[in-house]
Amino acid sequence: MRLSRQTLDRLPEGVGKPDYDPARLSIGIVHLGIGAFHRAHQAVFTDAVLASDPSWGICGVSLRSPDTRDALQPQDGLYTLKIQDGEGERLQMIGSVVELLCAPENPEAVLARMAHPATRIVSLTITEKGYCHNPATGMLDENHPDIVHDLENPQRPRSAIGFIVEALARRVTAGIAPFTLLSCDNLPSNGHVLKRVVTRFAELRSTDLAGLAQSITSPSTMVDRIVPATTDSDRQAIAASLGLEDAWPIMTEPFRQWVIEDDFPLGRPAWQEAGVVFADDVAAFEMMKLRLLNGSHSTLAYLGYLAGAETVAEAMALPGMEALIAGLMREEASPTLPPLSGLDLAAYRADLLRRFRNPRLRHRTWQIAMDGSQKLPQRLLGTIRDRLKAGKPYDRLALGVAAWMRYARGLDEQGRAIDVRDPHAARIAGLVRDLVEPERIVDAYLTMQDIFDADLAANAAFREALVKALAQLFEAGSAATLRAYA
Repeated sequence: MRLSRQTLDRLPEGVGKPDYDPARLSIGIVHLGIGAFHRAHQAVFTDAVLASDPSWGICGVSLRSPDTRDALQPQDGLYTLKIQDGEGERLQMIGSVVELLCAPENPEAVLARMAHPATRIVSLTITEKGYCHNPATGMLDENHPDIVHDLENPQRPRSAIGFIVEALARRVTAGIAPFTLLSCDNLPSNGHVLKRVVTRFAELRSTDLAGLAQSITSPSTMVDRIVPATTDSDRQAIAASLGLEDAWPIMTEPFRQWVIEDDFPLGRPAWQEAGVVFADDVAAFEMMKLRLLNGSHSTLAYLGYLAGAETVAEAMALPGMEALIAGLMREEASPTLPPLSGLDLAAYRADLLRRFRNPRLRHRTWQIAMDGSQKLPQRLLGTIRDRLKAGKPYDRLALGVAAWMRYARGLDEQGRAIDVRDPHAARIAGLVRDLVEPERIVDAYLTMQDIFDADLAANAAFREALVKALAQLFEAGSAATLRAYA
């Protein structure tokens, strides 16, 4: 029997259930990019406060594939959240997702929902590449195929940016106030980046729309929770525990964090009651997370994958890996961070290492390795740039970048093909796949100035550090390179 509102009363004792009636929810949030992270994070925070205000139900929109809609619609949007660590696990039903739409199949339904007066927040987890921007500059990529399409076909957009601007245009025509935009992706100043690309896209459509886009609020946020991809064995285990089929449960860790700038003219859920921190400026929190957690995660993923580690926990067990990651965070990344009042940075770093070691989270290194060309500027290159300015070493950071270069080349240490998932995978393969000399490989990558800006690409010390690290990976391999840190 399938999980649904009708079968909630069949759940075993000990499984958490919504403390509200999911059937009585109305929609106040449209979320673009309803993937696993949103369902483990923002949807969970929202679920926790719906009993006091049921007007904040979520319409989840898939911008590419119908898979999530097809899995959850027969379940009335319900799904299981499995929270697990070395001490055990617990199951919780999440009911905050009221409606599911697939944008490519019915863009008009998505636009109508976004333009509806009850929609007061449009939130996003579309990954870095979904912003159709240049990661090195933060500006809209006006030649991106989806942007070109959406400017020519504003009524049938493909990109999140195109949907946002068309929905805003419809709202202003109907005399409805603009919604708040809420980016929940791992981008520095994500709210500012989102507003910048939306405003530029609107400007390309018309000067009137540019003025409207400039007036919207787009608070920045910092989000944190580790969410592995769900496997068939996860689904089988959940079915055995529930006695019900759940087509798409979510696996996650106990830790969760959400910091938001509090700027919501049309109101917001009482997220503070679920543990959200509202701050005047999230930049310091955001930088801490990007440079410590995300930078370490990427470094660990590329080195771990190359050394044969399938999961983060397996990668952490490789001789030298934990010492490398701890040193990267403590000695190279932490000195670049602004002051964080009231935060014990050493305790935060120790907690990250503990989270990475979580044996019950099978977070695949291959999953973290995706879209590296979009992630590198925020996670590693900004930190390196600050270390260069300070005249300080950055050998571990350079090793992380070199490991990405080795991985993205598309061949592992045994010469087997790697399934590289990256918007620039074909471009990278064309540049470097047939090269074998580290110097030539590095020089080819440095021509990609949408990743390595001109100043960084021209820095001789940076180039030398990358060549040295990449040569070591080719000559000794990832595992032996790591053992030097043990």
